[in-house]
Amino acid sequence: MYHPLPLYIGLRYTRAKRRNHFISFISGTSMVGITLGIVALIVVLSVMNGFHKEIQQRILSMASHATLTNPYGGMEDWPAVLERVRAHEDVVGAAPFVEVQGMLVNSAQVSGALIRGIVPKEEDQVAELRKEMVSGSVDDLVDGAFNIILGRDLAAYLGVGPGDKVTVVTPQVSATPVGIMPRLKRFTVSGIFAVGMADYDRNAAFIEMHDAAKLLSLGEAVSGVRLKLNDMWEAPRLSREIAYDLGGVYRLVDWTQVHANFFSALAMEKRMMSIILFLIVAVAAFNIVSTLVMVVTDKQSDIAVMRTLGISPARVMAIFMVQGTVIGLIGTLLGMVLGVLLAFNVEPVVGAIESLFGVHFLDPSIYYISKLPSDVHLADVLSISGGAFLMSVLATLYPAWRAAKTQPAEALRYE
Repeated sequence: MYHPLPLYIGLRYTRAKRRNHFISFISGTSMVGITLGIVALIVVLSVMNGFHKEIQQRILSMASHATLTNPYGGMEDWPAVLERVRAHEDVVGAAPFVEVQGMLVNSAQVSGALIRGIVPKEEDQVAELRKEMVSGSVDDLVDGAFNIILGRDLAAYLGVGPGDKVTVVTPQVSATPVGIMPRLKRFTVSGIFAVGMADYDRNAAFIEMHDAAKLLSLGEAVSGVRLKLNDMWEAPRLSREIAYDLGGVYRLVDWTQVHANFFSALAMEKRMMSIILFLIVAVAAFNIVSTLVMVVTDKQSDIAVMRTLGISPARVMAIFMVQGTVIGLIGTLLGMVLGVLLAFNVEPVVGAIESLFGVHFLDPSIYYISKLPSDVHLADVLSISGGAFLMSVLATLYPAWRAAKTQPAEALRYE
């Protein structure tokens, strides 16, 4: 016999046709439960990763990786600052901007909006507004033309389109013969953009930077400088380095700080979903306990004979651990393979289900996407599979311990 004895006997018990079909059924159910749990976890987490990646790309297509501002007011020396930050090896692009919270008015329709003044050619270095245009062009934002680009939902709410006029009202005030009046200016809608995020499509508008400076009476100053870094994940560290290089005079905020609550909510959602779905695997592992307890009861006489022949309690325990571990291993491997295959092909599978039942899971008018994004992470697959297998092994400990405690005299008394 060339096999270690516990492994040899444990595999024989696993392969043997059991007299008790109920035990076989519970064993099969445990294996299927582990498989389905792992498949569900891999597919759901991959789809969530895809959604998070999609949302992240849409946010960062408009938001900069870091924003440099003067905490005491406008930035008057922005050309020098722009030159210095562009010289930094980790800065891919930089662009000045003027930003203000204001109101847009068209007839009786009034809406608040974040109004950002940009220089189109400079803005291309830090954002992808040009790619998100539905109508018109970013190049229509020309100094002195007083054109404005609106988000699709904001334009729909105001009831305007390209060529229409909107009035921009800012918090700044002007002294007039009739008293203090808010500063306002008529702009021509020159374009519409759509990112697929309500924060931008419903609440953002873009005008030319010098027009914005005139509107706010900033003179030659700007609100700040937006930066694009070569590694967005290193934005917190790189931001501190750049701020230090500038002498600590300016305030530098990276994208992880601006959207901290949102991305924390996404991470919490993924974590809680993982815990909930892992309960499926826990139930399957509990079935392994039931299976092995019944097997131990069924094999009492066999255990007693082996103990009589000199097999130690530890080796008896190992025999039944092998049997439960094999169930967990097969279920884990099947779940990992099927889960990865389904995660990579979730889009055609969902499309086939939609065609078969005549339903549509993702309405583009609500979710802005019509297909399920999926992003399989190797770390997720390995952690899910490893956790499921570990849980299966732990489930074998109690039944195996009971088998090791079997007393030969008691078990063979009525044989």
